[in-house]
Amino acid sequence: MLAQAIDTYHSLLDDELAQAASAELFARLRPLSLYFGDRPICTVLRPYFYFNDQWNYMQRETEVLLSAFAVAHAACLADAKLREQLALEAYEEALFSLDIGAAVPWTSSRLDSFFIADERRLQFVEYNAETPAGMGYEDILAELFMQLEPMKRFLKHYAVQSMPMRGKLLAALMRGYRDWGGHGIPQIAIVDWGYVPTLNEHAIIRGFFEQHGVRTILADPRMLEYRDGHLWAEDFRIDLIYKRVLCSELIHRMGQDNPIVQAVRDRAVFMTNSFSAKLLAKKASLAFLSDEANAHLFTPEQRAAIDAHIPWTRRVTDRKTTYQGRLVDLLEFIADHRERLVLKPNDEYGGSGVVLGWEVSAETWNQAIRQALSTPHVVQERVHPIIRDFPAVIDGRLDISPRYVDANPYVFYGHTVYGCLTRLSSVSLLNVTAGGGSVVPTFLLQKR
Repeated sequence: MLAQAIDTYHSLLDDELAQAASAELFARLRPLSLYFGDRPICTVLRPYFYFNDQWNYMQRETEVLLSAFAVAHAACLADAKLREQLALEAYEEALFSLDIGAAVPWTSSRLDSFFIADERRLQFVEYNAETPAGMGYEDILAELFMQLEPMKRFLKHYAVQSMPMRGKLLAALMRGYRDWGGHGIPQIAIVDWGYVPTLNEHAIIRGFFEQHGVRTILADPRMLEYRDGHLWAEDFRIDLIYKRVLCSELIHRMGQDNPIVQAVRDRAVFMTNSFSAKLLAKKASLAFLSDEANAHLFTPEQRAAIDAHIPWTRRVTDRKTTYQGRLVDLLEFIADHRERLVLKPNDEYGGSGVVLGWEVSAETWNQAIRQALSTPHVVQERVHPIIRDFPAVIDGRLDISPRYVDANPYVFYGHTVYGCLTRLSSVSLLNVTAGGGSVVPTFLLQKR
């Protein structure tokens, strides 16, 4: 069914239409801030599609899984022994409790997955619970694609619905501020380093907030001051931090007594996502859910969702564990089965440090295992990627060729799934930060 919709879209294209659409797309990317640093965020001419029943399945299953993550988060907050499984740094142990009893730790988050919609096969490989990016890019790309001629022709065959997320984000931030104890309309600072490649998206989000009557600035953490009981960026009083800077970078560069931490500790500012969100942002959070030692924490429905949608994942330690119902020595198993495994640092992003066992030699793999024993890593069973054809203009001609695709639904307030980041790549490591990737808008379909 989905293949038929894709074939219909591709059949509408020829060299002339593709060239015109590509020229219009690239001409409008820069004015719309649709760049990741110096790279255009989108390089192809087709969005990604789901039929409503396919999206509803992903939404429903993801929300069950989110309830399991919430259980894990609460259990780890309360039990230091359980928390050891996440391999927190010392600063994380010191700071995670600052938001306990206040609003939810995350107003927005994102689960990264591979989803074969027609087969209802959904596998999550990471939980971006700290600083989920891409909502602004997706919203503006969806608006742009609806104005391109190929989509206008496609609309004669299918009804198309986008899932704009900036309004959901703003509503979640306002709800979090009220739940924290704030009153009125807060002044927001989108906080990140002044040189990150996602500044364009920060500006998109800021523009939306400002259009809806919420005073908002972009602020580098180094320009902030905590004085007179408030957090300030020059003469701009900050009531709510929409935190896009990573906690690890903030603390490692500015120390544990920086102005943000001081203001959060004194409840002079509401920060989201909070420090305790880092517990689930660790790659080890998937190991926590997957590990048989923690199965007793979850309901039968949650365990079924974990078994169906979380690939086998373990912290890399010298221990015995189960794999497909049998007891194995973990380190021996990792060494002997690199073709089915991937190693990931516990606290990196953008694909940094990830080693795909099936793409490296035995020597390189063994070196990676040694590294994984010296700094916290997880090992995860390989999830076979999704490959789909996408059209682009290459050397002046229409080219329809395969690309790897992932599916990354957004989560609001820890439990509601709405909208999706769809990334493409010509290599098996799907990550725009890692280079060479592309983002496309995500639409729901209904045949006319």
